[in-house]
Amino acid sequence: MSQPTDYKPGHMDVASHRDMYQLFNILLHWGGLAVATLLSFLVLLLCAHAGVLPSLIVAVIVCGAGVVWLLRPKAH
Repeated sequence: MSQPTDYKPGHMDVASHRDMYQLFNILLHWGGLAVATLLSFLVLLLCAHAGVLPSLIVAVIVCGAGVVWLLRPKAH
């Protein structure tokens, strides 16, 4: 015995689902960049003993390259 639902195929507004997916996608990309930047800084600082300044320089380069990559024009 099936339960009645509000879902009617072909009659639901999918705009909110599309917007939520786009937000999730944006947060995933920028969050990944933040993790990569932090990880590169901490690995060089704590594991490679490179020092604060070289680690910071590499982290800024990683962050800059990621920002350029994420803000590039995308073909749809």
